[in-house]
Amino acid sequence: MLYGIDVGGTKIELAVFNQQLEKLTSERVPTPQDSYENWLNAIVTLVERADSQFNLKGKVGLGIPGFINQQTGIAEITNIAVANNQRILQDLSERLGRKVYAENDANCFALSEAIDSLGQKKKNLLGLILGTGFGGGLILDGKIYSGRNGMAGELGHLQLNYQALKLLGWDKAPIYPCGCGRQACLDTYLSGRGFEMLYRDLCLETLSAPEIIQKFYEGHLETQAFVEKFMQLCAICLGNIITALDPEEIVLGGGLSNFDYLYEALPQLLPAHLMRSAKVPKIKKAQFGDAGGTRGAAALCLQDA
Repeated sequence: MLYGIDVGGTKIELAVFNQQLEKLTSERVPTPQDSYENWLNAIVTLVERADSQFNLKGKVGLGIPGFINQQTGIAEITNIAVANNQRILQDLSERLGRKVYAENDANCFALSEAIDSLGQKKKNLLGLILGTGFGGGLILDGKIYSGRNGMAGELGHLQLNYQALKLLGWDKAPIYPCGCGRQACLDTYLSGRGFEMLYRDLCLETLSAPEIIQKFYEGHLETQAFVEKFMQLCAICLGNIITALDPEEIVLGGGLSNFDYLYEALPQLLPAHLMRSAKVPKIKKAQFGDAGGTRGAAALCLQDA
């Protein structure tokens, strides 16, 4: 059995999959934030309960909201303070008596989307999450590309460029601080949170993303103008990413990926921001939705198969 564990700031979910990545069962618990010991115990308890239920020792894959430094083995998970700067793979492996795999949660999302329901793999794919934050995972030759330090795909920490600032207006462009300590990172613009903040600062009204989208579809002119500007901003930023990575396919996940107008607008806007001979890759909504995190984490266990 394959255990995929999706570790978030508020919950930890373990799902059990067979070798064909078909989900059999799942369980979730709140994420302990009071101590590293309790955080480890929560994961160990979930794994041991699954072992007991299936009467075996399953393989364990972990998706985390950060990355593990490939050189030092130390995790960088800024939104779970108790696990930050800890050797989580070493500690979990010792407690569970087995190898534990781990990857960034966006990488797990991309890996899940690269393996279809029949187990067929796509060779080159870029997974982008437009949720609370903006991040990405890159699949090259059917495998996650993590980079030298394990942080490849941290696209949310690219910064706004000349064209983006020009679009937003030099004298009125909102410049948002990012949790990484820098300013104007894509994480605070292309995310669902960024969508809401930009609307607040450009349209002078505070609304949730679903409320903005509803006003857009209702034909509210100012909201429609805002959405068109946001789509242009996405096209500018994604155009740079596509130029650098040239993926065959882009899969969107996260709450904002449910805004269907993205799939209509981006293919029309992107050519203006690509090289003349470049083709716009397929842009699709995630096939596995909320299950992608655990499914991709479970798929990590297949890499030694």
